[in-house]
Formats: sequence, structure tokens, C-alpha cells
Amino acid sequence: MPFIDVQTNLPASSFSEDFVRKLSSCAAAALGKPEDRMNVVVKPGLLMLIGGSCSPCVLLSVSAIGVTDTAEKNKEHSAKIFEFLTGELGLTEDRVVIQFHELQPHQVGKKGTVMSFL
Repeated sequence: MPFIDVQTNLPASSFSEDFVRKLSSCAAAALGKPEDRMNVVVKPGLLMLIGGSCSPCVLLSVSAIGVTDTAEKNKEHSAKIFEFLTGELGLTEDRVVIQFHELQPHQVGKKGTVMSFL
């Protein structure tokens, strides 16, 4: 059950439901997870600075169970997600930062329990 959190200083008008669906599909494919398990949040219009500049930028966090635990895996995930974000949003790679967080099944709650028991 991956969580994708996009924080950006781009305006809300830069994002549509179609963008969210495409991002979900891209991330699901990159992570090898079913699309119906994806969780995506886009937070536009934030005051942000990356690399000393407040120019348009994105900070994306990927939190998932079992697929973000090695540098090799995250390198592959990163390449696919960077390609999507730079293409869809017209940003250069230096204006996008991705954080990967490995979750354990006991850290994700669903249906009144945690993933360890589902």
C-alpha cells in the first residue's frame, strides 16, 4: 500500500484529477504494486525552496512496504518517477527531489487493523 505525497510551489491549476491518476499509475508501475492499492496526495501552492531557489519545484515522498529498501530499487523507481514528473510538469531534474521511506506492515493501518494481519 504505497503512499505518494507531492509537495510543490506550483499552483493548484497545474494539477487535475487526470494528473493524479497518471501519477498513481506511473508510481504503481515503478514500484510493482497494484494501482488499487495506491494512495496519492498533491499539495500545491506551498512556499518552497530547493537548492537555494524558490523557482517551481516538487518534493515527492514515496512510502511503501517492501519495495523502497535498497539503493538499487530506489534508483530504478527514481528514474521512472523523474521521467514522469519532468515530462508532465515541465520541470528540470534539478527542481525535483524524491524521498524514499521504507514502511513495515505494522506501521500501516487499514480496516481496523494493520497490514501485518491482512
